[in-house]
Amino acid sequence: MRLIATSSALRGLAGAVALGLLASACTTSGPTNEPSWVVDPNAGSTANISSLSTAIQREPQNPVNYNVRGSAYGQAGQFQAALADFTTAIQLNPGFYQAYNNRALIYRQLNQPQAALADYNQAIALNADYQPAYLGRGTLYRQSGQLDFAMADFDRAVTLNTSDAKAYYNRALVFQSRGNHIRAMADLDAAIALDANSSEPYNARGLSRLQVGKDKEALQDFAAAVNRNKQSAEFWTNLGIAQIRTGDAQRGRDSINRALVLKPGYGPARDALRTTAAQS
Repeated sequence: MRLIATSSALRGLAGAVALGLLASACTTSGPTNEPSWVVDPNAGSTANISSLSTAIQREPQNPVNYNVRGSAYGQAGQFQAALADFTTAIQLNPGFYQAYNNRALIYRQLNQPQAALADYNQAIALNADYQPAYLGRGTLYRQSGQLDFAMADFDRAVTLNTSDAKAYYNRALVFQSRGNHIRAMADLDAAIALDANSSEPYNARGLSRLQVGKDKEALQDFAAAVNRNKQSAEFWTNLGIAQIRTGDAQRGRDSINRALVLKPGYGPARDALRTTAAQS
């Protein structure tokens, strides 16, 4: 997810699996998982920030300029500077719902979910059709276990933009947490059709497919996830588990060991290897 000058959307991450038992695909937490933030150091380069600051000096009362610079700071991982700029934008224009949404993303990075929730609520109060705020608020609700509220927000996000893969993906995570893997797979099918390059929906669909006994199809999904992101210990672990379940134990162990190379001590990978050893 990339913070932009006018709006941002959230993407959740699926959980890992263990042999014979899936962990919940929607119980992630912490800044490394939600939101998935693509930091672009170039956005915070001296030249870029200097140019944006010059625009502010020319028009110090223009809230859009602060929102744009705040977005650059956010993309660069300079969250306190971003927070200050979004706050200034809001002070200059209390009706600036995009700035509320952007500031909510920063609050989430700073582990301040209540402040983020307040900003999402305000963004929606100002513009009831602003879809990114429903995605963000829905993810907060999902993380806190308020699944009915999360589902309502993701339903609204899908209605407002039927072409947004992230809306279907996030709603699928709620379906998974409720054990409704048929509905989850339908939403993940839609997410993948809309964005075939994103790795997380394949991983999530693989989790649901394992739950309903479609091991070969799950294997294909985890392979697709790994092909799109070879640096994910979670994806390699899930691939290895599916390989073992479909009869390729040696390749499965190799995949799980690859996960441990990428992330030494990764719990689901260690658990999977122990379970494999116990069953052999």
